[in-house]
Amino acid sequence: MDPMSVWFTNVLIHPDTNHPVFEKVPTVLTAEEIIDKAFRRARSVSAPQLKKTIVRIRAHNLARVFTVRDVVVGVLNRYINGFPRAEALHPFYRALLDLLVDINQYKKSLGALNWARSMVERLTERYHRRIKGAPDKETVDALRREFYGRVASVLKQVADDLMFLASVREEFRKIPHIDPSLPTIIVAGFPNVGKSEFVRRISTAHPEVAPYPFTTKGITVGHFERNGRRWQVVDTPGLLDRELEDRNAIEMQAVLALSYLKGVILFILDPSETCGYPMERQRRLLDQVRREFKGVPLLVVENKCDVVRTDTPNLKMSALTGEGIEEVLSTVEWMAGGV
Repeated sequence: MDPMSVWFTNVLIHPDTNHPVFEKVPTVLTAEEIIDKAFRRARSVSAPQLKKTIVRIRAHNLARVFTVRDVVVGVLNRYINGFPRAEALHPFYRALLDLLVDINQYKKSLGALNWARSMVERLTERYHRRIKGAPDKETVDALRREFYGRVASVLKQVADDLMFLASVREEFRKIPHIDPSLPTIIVAGFPNVGKSEFVRRISTAHPEVAPYPFTTKGITVGHFERNGRRWQVVDTPGLLDRELEDRNAIEMQAVLALSYLKGVILFILDPSETCGYPMERQRRLLDQVRREFKGVPLLVVENKCDVVRTDTPNLKMSALTGEGIEEVLSTVEWMAGGV
């Protein structure tokens, strides 16, 4: 066990590794694929062994009608139930969803699938009654084919919605596995001030990184336990290591999403300025982070105290040697309080 009583496991955020809220979202078929699947299944239905020919014909065709219904409704149900409701998401994930897709179109498309499911159910009831009363084989066959055509027409009406949801699923695959229910340390500060070194210092392994949906750089997510409490630490290069004027609108919204995580912002300063940024710029970025995360506890720490030690009241640490790390973690824990 680390002398700081910290256990840390870094998590590789692979594009195929989703947060549990998104991992069950199913692959979305096209309208034509659903139609083909339903009709192929219906063709495989065997005729029942009944003595009266017309009764057998009706029963066989009704079985095929019900098979088409079961396949189509089953597929649509998987989509309707598998895609998360925007209103039910944690504000953090709702903010990410709003960045990745058009929320109004998302709701509209799910509503369209719900309409299609209801229409197929109603069509099944209607053609069930009509086929049961059909007097001969020709009428039964004609009604079944008419039912098939109506179902295909319904699915073609929601073809664009299915395509949209298929694209949404691909966006879901980019959403990082961050648990908004856990107390979180959000690491901020200019590049090269020691953020990664800090994560590496409290880690048992080198931190893993993977694409974040709003920046070409990587995101580092780790978990550690301290005094029986599980934490996560998030470092988002490209978001909290640049000044306000250097960020675009999407990145600013992504910063807003991060503000929904509960915990503490750890802002790391490098008073040695070996990071390549003067303290004046570092303090300006600190002021901007304070404004953007108003109400979120923020701890300012000066790194590289093995190189330069100032007389400011900020906590001092050396991510390289480990000096001061325990005090930083204890302070973060205290600041989080009842989070």
